[in-house]
Amino acid sequence: MAMKRDAGVQNDLIATWADMPRSPGHAFYDRLNKLLSDASFDAFVEEVCKPFYAATMGAPSLPPGRYFRMHMVGYFEGIDSERGIAWGCADSFSLRDFLRLSSSEKTPDHSWLSKTRARLSHEAHEKIFDWVLKLIAERGLVKGERIGVDGSTMEANAALRTILRRDNGETYRAMLTRMAKESGIETPSAEELARFDRKRKGKKLSNDDLTSPTDPDARIARMKDGTTHLAYKPEHAVDLDTGAIVAAPIHAADEGDVATLPATLKAAAENLADINLAPTRENPCELIADKGYHSRDGLKGLADGVWKTRISEPKPAKGYLRWHGDEAARDAVYANRARLKSGVGRKAMRRRGELVERSIAHVLDRGGMRRAWLRGRENVHKRYMIHVAGFNLGLLMRALFGAGAPSKAVQFLIQSRHSED
Repeated sequence: MAMKRDAGVQNDLIATWADMPRSPGHAFYDRLNKLLSDASFDAFVEEVCKPFYAATMGAPSLPPGRYFRMHMVGYFEGIDSERGIAWGCADSFSLRDFLRLSSSEKTPDHSWLSKTRARLSHEAHEKIFDWVLKLIAERGLVKGERIGVDGSTMEANAALRTILRRDNGETYRAMLTRMAKESGIETPSAEELARFDRKRKGKKLSNDDLTSPTDPDARIARMKDGTTHLAYKPEHAVDLDTGAIVAAPIHAADEGDVATLPATLKAAAENLADINLAPTRENPCELIADKGYHSRDGLKGLADGVWKTRISEPKPAKGYLRWHGDEAARDAVYANRARLKSGVGRKAMRRRGELVERSIAHVLDRGGMRRAWLRGRENVHKRYMIHVAGFNLGLLMRALFGAGAPSKAVQFLIQSRHSED
């Protein structure tokens, strides 16, 4: 047998359809695509996005269904940036099939994703999230009886070294240089500035005094790993009977849990109302949260409303509480404590620690959203909602096919084949 020599690659002038390379198919994405097609996902998305496009004129754009599918790929594959999503889709025949691309169509690049995101409104993204929530609710994956709430932090696409003083626009480095010179260092080097910044007294990075010129919506905050960055605060409201995320607003990172809870509960109530599961005074929904959400005014405001609180209570500093005549706050705190210490309350708290933390880990860590590559809270929230919609679709895929992620689908098929053998 003669050895064949590689003479280089020469492009074919003509290629038939049979000669085109095709994907052997992907167990997860093929089933997900069929699920979306059977539910008329693309028709719904195009109807929602129709007002944002020219009616009769204009160059062909990125189809809205393909735009949302690509961001779902970002969640399922754990890709953090839109540029990475575009590259990943271009390198995979299976993902091209999921995007419903023909053999002659190019994979949309990251600039198309950016332009389409800017064109579509925040409300349009919310409608897609609501559509997915309704889809899983029809399969019994939303009960609306117990809601667990918790927040986390995500790093913004802005660096601390670029922050400016709000009063005079002075950069942080210029401020350090001025303070170092005032302390006696005439020409401070970068190392001396870093050492001076570490050891100076009264050091404080206040959001009242400092802001980012590249992302004014970002706030200085301490991350979960102990580092300090410009950040945002996503907060999840999770159905504790199924694990589905019913709301996921993004707040300013310097706002406390007590301050952000009303907005999250409002979003959760609106989304539950869209699927006919809205809490009422006659049939309230249980609210389970950790001690960061406990406050007298908050519990007093939620008393006798549509939320039945089971919020963990921090220990008082002196071992007893003083009410100063505020009987409404006293009754609300004691009622919450009684519900919390019951067997149902303890079980609900354990459930919250499992499912709410799991949703945060899936979306932020495994899903690639711990670090935002977009600027502005609205831009970040647009993409975040589609990632959360991907998480909810993963729950539905797990219920229907036994696997909620592409990697798990492969393992599931291997195990099923072994069991058949």
